[in-house]
Amino acid sequence: MGSMSIWHWLILLVIVMLLFGAGKVPKLMGDMAKGVKAFKEGLKDIDESSSKPREAAPAAQVPPPDTKRDTANV
Repeated sequence: MGSMSIWHWLILLVIVMLLFGAGKVPKLMGDMAKGVKAFKEGLKDIDESSSKPREAAPAAQVPPPDTKRDTANV
């Protein structure tokens, strides 16, 4: 009872065909394949971004304080 025989798989296939119809099964499998492909690409993007060392952001250039103020107008 631990493993399924070929008859179990055939009966399961017939039930799936009756429930979903012969036309929807290929479409369903195609959609599932697209989902798996998108998932793998997402994992690949995460691996690539985590393997690259992050560059330090350049320090902001702050101008020195203006010491030559015109105080006559104040």
